[in-house]
Amino acid sequence: MAKKNARNTRSKIVNAAWKLFYEQGYEDTTVEEIIEVSHTSKGSFYHYFDGKDALLGTLSSLFDEKYQELALCLKPEQTAMEKLLFLNSELFGMIEDRVSLELLARLLSTQLVTSGEKHLLDRNRTYYKLLRKIIGEGVEKGELNSCFGISEMVKIYALSERALMYDWCLCGGEYSLKQYSALMLPSFLGVFCERREQ
Repeated sequence: MAKKNARNTRSKIVNAAWKLFYEQGYEDTTVEEIIEVSHTSKGSFYHYFDGKDALLGTLSSLFDEKYQELALCLKPEQTAMEKLLFLNSELFGMIEDRVSLELLARLLSTQLVTSGEKHLLDRNRTYYKLLRKIIGEGVEKGELNSCFGISEMVKIYALSERALMYDWCLCGGEYSLKQYSALMLPSFLGVFCERREQ
């Protein structure tokens, strides 16, 4: 029970922080405002985070919460590719609606230069577990070509998503991330469905 309460407290802080970052910008958001909006205490905040900068790495946690919600929406009759494209569409829609371009760019750049934890590459994240499950089931059903191996296919999918996010940031958000991904991701992942010659 205590572990669940701790997760809930941390989650409240993370969600409040990203809501405020989106609404008023990272620089204009204070720790005090995050504490107020999350209905937590200063002690709780500093128990989980050293300061506001430490919250930048939690964007992956926000993404994983979204993936947990989305996992419940997946239908058994969907193919593995349909599930992957659905997850991408919903996540990128959330990014456009709730994560500012500036913050996404900041997260991506900090992951490049950090000598600490690279949250986006953490294989224990809900993101990677869900991808392994979907791709594994797709291979088992013969919907996806297994010549790459499941781990490599997960890596290709994640790499494709990061490339799309990076380009969107690089281009200053001049197009819809969700719509552009809907056009490009099927091409990137098409190799998963190609049949090998016997």
